[in-house]
Amino acid sequence: MKNKRGNILVNIYWITIAVYFLLVFLGWINIYSAVYDDTHSSIFDFSQRYGKQLVWIGLAVVLIFITLIIDSKFYSTFSYPFYGIGVLLLILVLFLGVEVNSSKSWFEIGTFRMQPVEFTKITICLALAQLLSSMGFSWEKPKHVLLLFSLLGLPVLLIFVQNDTGSALVFFAFVFVMFREGFNKVLFVTSFALIALFILALVTNIEVLIITILIASVLGFVLTNGRNIRTQIIFFSFLLYASVSIVIFNYTDIFDNKPINLILTNVGIMSIQMLVMYLVKKNKPLILFASLLIGVSVFVFSVDYLFYNALQPHQQNRINELLGKNSDPLGVGYNVNQSKIAIGSGGFTGKGFLKGTQTKYNFVPEQSTDFIFCTIGEEWGFIGTTVVLFLFMFLILRIIVLAERQRSSFSRIYGYGVASILFFHVAVNIGMTIGLAHVIGIPLPFFSYGGSSLWAFTFLLFIFIKLDADRLQIFR
Repeated sequence: MKNKRGNILVNIYWITIAVYFLLVFLGWINIYSAVYDDTHSSIFDFSQRYGKQLVWIGLAVVLIFITLIIDSKFYSTFSYPFYGIGVLLLILVLFLGVEVNSSKSWFEIGTFRMQPVEFTKITICLALAQLLSSMGFSWEKPKHVLLLFSLLGLPVLLIFVQNDTGSALVFFAFVFVMFREGFNKVLFVTSFALIALFILALVTNIEVLIITILIASVLGFVLTNGRNIRTQIIFFSFLLYASVSIVIFNYTDIFDNKPINLILTNVGIMSIQMLVMYLVKKNKPLILFASLLIGVSVFVFSVDYLFYNALQPHQQNRINELLGKNSDPLGVGYNVNQSKIAIGSGGFTGKGFLKGTQTKYNFVPEQSTDFIFCTIGEEWGFIGTTVVLFLFMFLILRIIVLAERQRSSFSRIYGYGVASILFFHVAVNIGMTIGLAHVIGIPLPFFSYGGSSLWAFTFLLFIFIKLDADRLQIFR
């Protein structure tokens, strides 16, 4: 009798595969609906996108068999060479690639196009798992942390050079993997705090934000050191500075009638006072709050500068549209506005298969690729979108559960990488179709039209399925 431990057909988790094929099937019929043409009514018409997608699905099945028959050790052993190949492809596409939608990130061979960044997500996921699972890796060693961020940063930089910002942002999903593997929790929370501060700096008056930061810093210092005489000196000094500076602002031209100059003067004085008192008494909270006050103020101003000097006008307009600062439903906000109309018109049960008017008359651009979710919403309604979201969430949560049962740290880390990438794609893609996320042009896994996208997600998922099937055979 064949050893059960080595029998992949016994150890494989078939529910995951069933959910995968269900998602792929739903994606195929929605592509058919999104680009349906009465003159090409056959779903097997290979001259149309739905026919071509069927070919990609067939080749994906072949890819699945190849992935599952390869020994698990292969993926860990050659993770770094795979990473090198991925980086090489990102470099080559800058010279040999073609430009699509202002992004030079595609190889074109005849009528077939391939986007290497889709496969780079897999190679980085493998390399990250290999590095974090290596015996000598430690978060306490700066050179290891530097190596980790260099491993992630190089491909991200190359993707930014291709002008494919959306794909580059996907790699920030790996922060969840690092958090699971022991990344400093303070830095993790600080990262999200900076993201929140970044958004506030864009949507809030900068003067109001700096005042809030100043007051919060002083109050925080007072609450944590309330009984200290130096705390009382700083608190009452702040009140004195604020009162005197407001009087000077109202009755002189010292601040050039600019409130921001008044605010920055107070920030500077408070920070200098804290630093001086720290040098005298070596009170750690003083240097902490002084550094916080200066650092956050500099960060807020850098956001404002980078937004208006580093981003292109169309990128600024899209962000302002997303944040509600601008409203241009016929211009930069057209795609999202039409998408929301399509999804909203579906109601609870939807208009029915092939009966979506917004979809049928091409009101929504990119409706078979980045905006495929609006087809689901219009034709299948709230019920259909809920089913699709449930399937995605079930798949992602199932991957996390399977990752936690791995005996190999490499397999566990890779599993979390797969879950993070899928979650980011699903959350951002659906978020941008309903106006909750910036339109960055990333596909909905297994639904959006395209061979390279489907193959990459298939390969990404089934490598983990293979690792999980071989979990009883410890190889690391």
